[in-house]
Amino acid sequence: MGNLLMPFKKFLSNKNTITILGVLIGVVVLYLGYNWRVQKSVQPVQIPYASTTLTSGMKITVDNIKYASVPKDMITGWGNLQVDVLTITSKIVAYDMKIPQNSFFYEQSLMDPEEMPNSVFSNIPDGYTIYRMKVDNDKTYGNSIMPDTMIDLYMSTTSQEDGGKIVYGRFIKSIQVLKVLDNNGRNVFMDKDNPTEASLLLFAVPENLFLLLKKCEKLGIELEPVPRNESYTANPSATELTSDELQSIVINQTHIIANECTDLTVCG
Repeated sequence: MGNLLMPFKKFLSNKNTITILGVLIGVVVLYLGYNWRVQKSVQPVQIPYASTTLTSGMKITVDNIKYASVPKDMITGWGNLQVDVLTITSKIVAYDMKIPQNSFFYEQSLMDPEEMPNSVFSNIPDGYTIYRMKVDNDKTYGNSIMPDTMIDLYMSTTSQEDGGKIVYGRFIKSIQVLKVLDNNGRNVFMDKDNPTEASLLLFAVPENLFLLLKKCEKLGIELEPVPRNESYTANPSATELTSDELQSIVINQTHIIANECTDLTVCG
């Protein structure tokens, strides 16, 4: 038996043999380790994605979700990618955001339902009232008037005291648009890529100006919203009447109710 092992012992005692075996073992270990890492990096993981286009305010359900097999290494570093379905289905699509069909879910496109600004009335200053102004595509300059921008209102009418001459001028300045709605009461810009046609502008004005606007509406006096530039919106002034003469045209055609609010300083 000893004689049989002798050649094997001599083979192992050879320094060159040991070196070759060490190199071979190292190569095998490196290959197995590399192969394991490659297999791990390309191993597919299931990533949820939107099965249909989801627009601002929509509650996300399991019916809106499908799954894609993606190599794990491909999504490494996508820190904002949401992969937990329970987290996704507890959210809604964020305000003024859209998740296109076949898109993954990202943190910035989702929000908690209680964070959605669901009412224009929540931040109206004391003494102000919401006014709903009927508009169309022409009056909004082809949907160029957007929420949170500042506009002026111009008046167009005729003078009964001056032979029916046309009267046109700025009536109220610096009004912040709160919402732009279509004829279904939905946010015109809910889907920014496919906005609907504007039907109503919602904004808040002091009570005395609200009464003037309603009187114009009842008298059939035309009011025209006029957008301004970015600086006008970024540096807003107070919402104020800009023409006592135009106000007089309205007042002279209406009955003043006792204790009616005609001055901001006495409006409650």
